[in-house]
Amino acid sequence: MTPTCSPRRCLFGLPVLGGVLLVLLLFGCGEEDPSPESAAPTVVPESEVQRKVEAARRRLTRNEGGRCVLRAIEAHGGLAAWYRAPTSSYTWTYANTGADLRFTSFLVVDNRTRQAYHDLLTVGSYDNAQPVDARFAWNGEQAWIAPDTLQQPNPRFWALTGFYFQQIPFVFADPGVNYAALPDDTLDGTPHDMVKITFDRGTGDAPGDTYILYLDKNSGQVDAIRYTVSFGRDVPPGADLPQTFFDYQDYVTVDGLTVPTQFEGYAYSNDTGIGDTLRNKATVDSISYRRPFDASKLEAPENARVVPLPNG
Repeated sequence: MTPTCSPRRCLFGLPVLGGVLLVLLLFGCGEEDPSPESAAPTVVPESEVQRKVEAARRRLTRNEGGRCVLRAIEAHGGLAAWYRAPTSSYTWTYANTGADLRFTSFLVVDNRTRQAYHDLLTVGSYDNAQPVDARFAWNGEQAWIAPDTLQQPNPRFWALTGFYFQQIPFVFADPGVNYAALPDDTLDGTPHDMVKITFDRGTGDAPGDTYILYLDKNSGQVDAIRYTVSFGRDVPPGADLPQTFFDYQDYVTVDGLTVPTQFEGYAYSNDTGIGDTLRNKATVDSISYRRPFDASKLEAPENARVVPLPNG
């Protein structure tokens, strides 16, 4: 039987989490804003918002998988709320046991151009991250990190990776995304619609990446994802790459968008399912979708090092 996300189940209203609507006016967890607004935030023209909403709806309603993703986007706040958000900004802390890496950065992304800059706050081994005075950025053509002596994190990879994880499902409304509905599955005993995401050739630095979404059948919320990483590798579509199961937790609603603040990653096997050992994790705080974007922070200082795409 073909898996479906029926129109009846795709009628929705405000995003709810376990029956409770969580509303935060500005920040995720109450910490002091690390980047206070010094200028009025960019306002996206309503004509542009509506044009993008209509184009995204055309892309998303072409097949059943896309319609399920559209339902998820609406459950998390909707296309219009996403396209009205000029920026995405928050403190991102990531730790990976295999890479023996932990870092914290405050990132600001221009949602329209996908340019990004980070104030790097701490970096080091998994058990010993230390405060640093450092920055990295992606200006749309080059990624750089300063000072040039820093070897981690890789700015070409990390300039937008935290943004991408945090902004699922909204980023899957982008052009160049392909949707395929999969058979239903369960997570913690709860039935979920399943959708596989792939990308057209030439889409970003890692078009060979894949994502599989776990979408709660009742709410439409993204409860977890499975993903593969093809960064720096020229892999054919459907390549058999290692999968990570990423559990999305502790949702909040900020500026009309409902997003997670905790992530936990485990190895995943098609044969044995989700592994028991924590592989990577992330936390998010001080979330806003209204902070201004300071384009001057995209300019590399004299002590910066440009980091190209591997094998590029």
